[in-house]
This record gives sequence, structure tokens and C-alpha cells, in this order.
Amino acid sequence: MATNVTFDYQKAEEKYRDADSLEEKMNCLKKMLQTAPKHKSAGNLLASIKERIAKLKLQMDRQKKASKGSGYSLTIKKEGVAQVCLVGKTNTGKSSLLKKLTGSNVEIADYEFTTKRPEVAIMDYKGVKIQVIEVPAIVKNLEESVMGPTFISIMNHADLLVLMFKDAKEKGFLDKELDGIKTERTVYNDQDKKEFSKVLWKRLGMIKVYTKQAGKEKDFPPVAFHKGATVGEVTGKVHKDFVKNFKYAKISGKSAKFKWQTVGKDHVLKDNDIVELHMK
Repeated sequence: MATNVTFDYQKAEEKYRDADSLEEKMNCLKKMLQTAPKHKSAGNLLASIKERIAKLKLQMDRQKKASKGSGYSLTIKKEGVAQVCLVGKTNTGKSSLLKKLTGSNVEIADYEFTTKRPEVAIMDYKGVKIQVIEVPAIVKNLEESVMGPTFISIMNHADLLVLMFKDAKEKGFLDKELDGIKTERTVYNDQDKKEFSKVLWKRLGMIKVYTKQAGKEKDFPPVAFHKGATVGEVTGKVHKDFVKNFKYAKISGKSAKFKWQTVGKDHVLKDNDIVELHMK
């Protein structure tokens, strides 16, 4: 890289590395071109930026054409408490796992590239809804492929990636192609549905909390929160008026020192706790 680049150039380059969408990347490259040094020794740097802009324009044109002819949306609306992506090369069992986890009626075949577009379904984990997305097969030079940037964007916005591969070589391939994706990831090791559902729940870093009224059974379904959630957060989730009228809560479960311990808003909850709220 040429020496004496400006602060604005460095900032634009950092944003370019973190950008998820093609539009963001293009804006960053244009800013880099605008703020790059213009002296003779910066010739290679300027040429490199212009080349990347040209390649990106080509990708954007391809994606636009693919979008018009595909007949499906390129964005996936997040549903449920979390979003999980199943990721792997062709014929690694993604469709089978999607069906196993969600009961979704997806096409499963022994020939390559069965899945042409992202398949979306909902997994029910003990009453909590989790969105599961099967991403089409990861190909070589994914970022430069027609739909690659779209799939990368989907994976970047997910809460967890499930990597599926047959051997160490395939694992290495995935690591290389997904190198720029920041999303937390786990590996599927052919567990049964119940066991792997627990793995997903643990890796998502969430807890289930049941609410109840005095003298009644706990409510179903439970409410999902990230680990570290407090009674105050549960109170706000149940009803906004409960926050100002909160008096105390009684807790049964792992976070309680004893059954139906009386606690305040700052009490930190654990998975499967039951919270009985009492108002003024």
C-alpha cells in the first residue's frame, strides 16, 4: 500500500472490510478513491481501487439480473427469537437437517445443488420459535459469484451458523470462503434432533423464562431472553404498566436460593426459571 494515506482513507478502508452489502462496499470504495493519495507512488493503490470498483459493479449488475429472474425476495425477514443458518457445500445434509429440526417439507435428493434458494422454516424449541435458514451450497469464490454477496449478507445478519461438512478438507474450504463472516458458528456432528436442539439453544446464549400469576400454573409458552436478563426485563416484556407498578417477584428455578424466593428487579435469571410478578 502507498505511504501517507489520509485518516479519511483509513476510515473508509475499515468500513469497507466490515461492510455487509454490495452497496455499502461500493460507497466505501468510492470514498477510498476520493481520499487516496494522488502522488506518483500511489499509482498501484489507485489502480487497485478502480479494479475493485469495476468488479463490484459487475457483481451488482449480475445480482440485479438474478433478482429479476429469480421470483423470490433477496431479503429474509427475521422471525422468532433468533436466526440460525445451515451452511455447507453441496450434498452435506443441510436439507435433511432442516426437515429434522423444523418438519419443513423441503426437497431432499442425492444429486448436487438441490437447493437453489434459501429455504426458511421455524423450529419449535420447548415453545420458543427459532428461525432456521438453509443457505444454498457454498461455492468456490463465493463473494464473486452471482448470489454470493446476498448469501453472505444473510449469514452476516444471522445469530448462529451451523457448519456441515464431510471431512477436514471441506471444513477448510468453508473456513476459507466464510473467513469474512463475523457470525458465531457451531458444527453439526450428526446428533439427533433433541440433542442438537439443545446445542443450538446453548450456543445462541439464550434463556427461557416462564411467567405465572399467584395461585395459578405457569404460563406457556415461555419468554426468551439473552443470558444475564433480569426480573426487570421480564416485567417490561409482560406489560409496560408492570414496570412502574412492580412491587416484588417470587422466583422458582436455578437462579433462586430456595423455591419461591422473593427478589427485586435486579435479580439475574437462569434458563427455565419461573417468575411470579407482584404489583403494588
